Amino acid sequence: MVRQMEELGRDLVAVKVDEGVFISWRLLGTDSEDTAFNLYRDGKKVNHKPITSSTNYVDSKGTVKSIYEVREVINGKEQSTSDKAKVFSNQYFDIPLQKPEGGTTPDGVKYTYSANDASIGDLDGDGEYEIVLKWDPSNSKDNSKAGYTGNVFIDAYELDGTRLWRLDLGKNIRAGAHYTQFLVYDFDGNGKSEVVMKTADGTKDGKGTVIGDPNADYRNSGGYVLSGPEFLTVFDGETGKALTTTDYDPPRGNVNDWGDGYGNRVDRFLAGVAYLDGKTPSIIMARGYYTRAVLTAYTFKNGELTKLWNFDSNTSGNEDYRGQGNHSMSIADVDFDGKDEIIYGAAAIDHDGTGLHTTGWGHGDAQHVSDLDPTRPGFEIFGVHENSSSPYGLSFRDGETGEIIWGVKTGKDTGRGVSADVDPRYPGAEAWAIGGAWNDRTGGMYTAKGEKISTNIPTSNFAIWWDGDLLRELLDHDFNETEGSPTYGLGAAKIDKWNHETNSLDNLVTDNNVTSNNWTKGTPSLQADLLGDWREEAIWRLNDSSALRVYTTTAVTEHRIPTLMHDSQYRVAIAWQNVGYNQPPHPSYFLGHDMDTAPFPSIHTGKVEQVDVQINPEVLNVKSKGGKNSVTIKVDLPSKNKENVKVVKLHVNGKTIFGQVNGNGKKATIKVDRQEIIAALDNIKGEIEVSITGYLESGLTFTGSDKLTVK
Repeated sequence: MVRQMEELGRDLVAVKVDEGVFISWRLLGTDSEDTAFNLYRDGKKVNHKPITSSTNYVDSKGTVKSIYEVREVINGKEQSTSDKAKVFSNQYFDIPLQKPEGGTTPDGVKYTYSANDASIGDLDGDGEYEIVLKWDPSNSKDNSKAGYTGNVFIDAYELDGTRLWRLDLGKNIRAGAHYTQFLVYDFDGNGKSEVVMKTADGTKDGKGTVIGDPNADYRNSGGYVLSGPEFLTVFDGETGKALTTTDYDPPRGNVNDWGDGYGNRVDRFLAGVAYLDGKTPSIIMARGYYTRAVLTAYTFKNGELTKLWNFDSNTSGNEDYRGQGNHSMSIADVDFDGKDEIIYGAAAIDHDGTGLHTTGWGHGDAQHVSDLDPTRPGFEIFGVHENSSSPYGLSFRDGETGEIIWGVKTGKDTGRGVSADVDPRYPGAEAWAIGGAWNDRTGGMYTAKGEKISTNIPTSNFAIWWDGDLLRELLDHDFNETEGSPTYGLGAAKIDKWNHETNSLDNLVTDNNVTSNNWTKGTPSLQADLLGDWREEAIWRLNDSSALRVYTTTAVTEHRIPTLMHDSQYRVAIAWQNVGYNQPPHPSYFLGHDMDTAPFPSIHTGKVEQVDVQINPEVLNVKSKGGKNSVTIKVDLPSKNKENVKVVKLHVNGKTIFGQVNGNGKKATIKVDRQEIIAALDNIKGEIEVSITGYLESGLTFTGSDKLTVK
């Protein structure tokens, strides 16, 4: 299935380094594996031959005054379009912020604001990302704590600090990590991202219009909001205008139905984006995980929200799904049917709103989902569990079935854990969990097969692709727990590399002028493949929240990988990263040491048209010795087409094969290597459906399919 994704530019980034200027740019998911590039400095070409082996370069003659541009080279011909960039003096740049003024609660407590979690989306359709940022009042509360809070504000900024709009969620939305989960994504396919979140009476949109009753105040004496209407609102990403508002589902109902009567468990919200039909993104809103858990799916099209399904653990037959949720959710196609599932902690919900599997291992604080062990088929889910009576404090399970692969019983609340490939000696991703307090550097690090390889562990909650190799680095902070200190409660941001020879960390980056979010958890405002090549950027707030600081790598890499933002599992992970206890993103394939060649995704980024496809031969004998260009695919292109075909991909058994394009205009012939098709079939016999995705010079995507008999 071809998934609707964002149209992105190359997002060229240039940074002054000791050796000259480091430059990197995106390889798009719509590119060919043969796409090459020319790089220009101040209008003069820098490279002698088109760059084919990477998407980064060090120009020894570059200066901070240089202007760079990168141009595609397709079939030996340089394209006219290009991306340009000025040179940064440092490996970071700041986005100025407009900090809200503090206030005073009804009980006389003063509060201030700090920049908190962020997300990104192309809000105005220009092919570049904007930042959506949540402001957290200093008196924000965990649901278990009583007390009034200040209002929550949501801002949108261009990367140069221009503020596009501000939302004021009002007094009837309590501030805290579990209350406001906001999604930034292009849900209706118009090329511009919307912003979706829970609202209430008194919420003010980016145009100053108030939703519901502006005078309503449903806060009780403990500061909780346990009565009054609840809404779900879709906001225009460019203006902040409320586009549509409906009643929030899952609804509150009886507070006691969620596990307590004072307001703790009833208001534990989660949210996510999922391709439930395999083609277009849907909105997932969820409530509850300690006991009752309810999820509701929506689409947003033609300005309207439409409910798709509702999953309730109180429904007969779903009782085993109670109490399995985490403080976050993950989205992935774990059963490989082309459609996304919701991994809800120790359980998983299928794309159609039915239960896929539940383990009974209980609630936890962290989970990681991807092809963590590439030596076995399918995806794996690594998680930690809070209940001391659970059979596992940390578990590694099959993504589709939920069956245990390996696990460790701890007999206590195992609060933190991570899975990432940090050790090149063992295939797949390692996994580790703390042995005690949040900053405990001992516990257990395990291979993807469950072999314990270290008692020392990193303490970070985030892992990041930062340097030039394929291993992941650790994004963390130095947290100051000393009360009375000027920096009490702040966590100086840092990036470390795990040294597998010493079982310790080597520091790569430390910045005492920026701080982490969410207290001891040490999370950034956002981590994402925001700029340049496939490595990730980290965004932290300055200590005084006057700006966000965006860090980018300057390490040269020989690895050429399509932008992670065109891998739909990674992209939706950026959308849910701000939800609950923030977790780092993972792509839909193993990205690590000794990985296979990174796949190009099956996506479209603009208008898409269906075309007729004929594959020849119709019967494929797997014993055939035919090779390159021995399979022909004829395509009837859109009738008015006069453009060249840039790229065509053949999709067989979930794998992508690039074809050689002959002819343009109204018809095109695609030649494909027969042996590549046979390898992709992986011993499948009988009649199968194969599909193609192609891209014209204008960006239009064409798709089609045909049957192929394999014997």
